[in-house]
Amino acid sequence: MPKSLVTLPAIAVQLVLACAIPGAVAQTTSRAGAYAGQQSRAIKSLSEQDVDDLLAGRGAGFAKAAELNGYPGPAHVLELKEPLRLSEAQIAATEALTAQHRAAAQRLGAEVVASERSLDQAFESHSTDEVSVRSLTAVVARYQGELRSEHLKTHLAQTALLTPDQVQRYAELRGYASPQVDPARPHHH
Repeated sequence: MPKSLVTLPAIAVQLVLACAIPGAVAQTTSRAGAYAGQQSRAIKSLSEQDVDDLLAGRGAGFAKAAELNGYPGPAHVLELKEPLRLSEAQIAATEALTAQHRAAAQRLGAEVVASERSLDQAFESHSTDEVSVRSLTAVVARYQGELRSEHLKTHLAQTALLTPDQVQRYAELRGYASPQVDPARPHHH
């Protein structure tokens, strides 16, 4: 038998083993669980970053439905005030909207954190049952819904402060839309 035919099966076995061993190792290391290490959190369902974002009134993705469908948010509008060519009145109105929104979002964020803490403590103390779980999660859901509504309605209010061209330019600057080509305006390559 030619030497190349004898070594071909040996090479195939080596390739199969080389591919299978990393998969087996990954399988045994993943058995620890996706939540490993999170059991030491102050509130198990929230990371420190989640808590910081909620208490600071940051968006944390609550307004994606608005942001990604053409409704700008005030914080980013202020960051982009020069390229958006905001008027002084628009800047003042956006700053006022931002301050009002931040206060409401911080208050509601604190309620989300407190309600999550109550839920966590009920499980930590092993003193919960189905009725209390239903009640505690309803409170969490209520505050999460109110907070999300606050973020979304702020995007509505911000959009009303802008011209359609500014809304389009915002989408372009944020990477959500391609620049609009104005056929009346010559462009250079």
